[in-house]
Amino acid sequence: MYVTQKKNIMAQSKLDPKKLEEAASKLRAIAHPMRIAIIDMLEKKEQMNVTEIYEALKIEQASASHHLNILKTKGVLDSKRSGKKTFYYLKGDAVSQIADCINKCHS
Repeated sequence: MYVTQKKNIMAQSKLDPKKLEEAASKLRAIAHPMRIAIIDMLEKKEQMNVTEIYEALKIEQASASHHLNILKTKGVLDSKRSGKKTFYYLKGDAVSQIADCINKCHS
């Protein structure tokens, strides 16, 4: 019964299941206190390398790299190499798109 209701709701509101899964995937990616902290830092500083991030958050380098990889894989962050360092930054308007999505769902 639940599956049928879900399909009916999606059909009525013309929701694209692929877009819903993408949105859910991004929300899962940012749903961690450390990842929220990384996003917050990158909103303020625009770009940072992994060393700056793990030192600022007082976590291990491997942990910072893990969180950065998740955010990058899910399309929230992007990166660019400069010499031996990789700099991470927010990808386009990924965060504002997530906020817009949440606001639309809330209204």
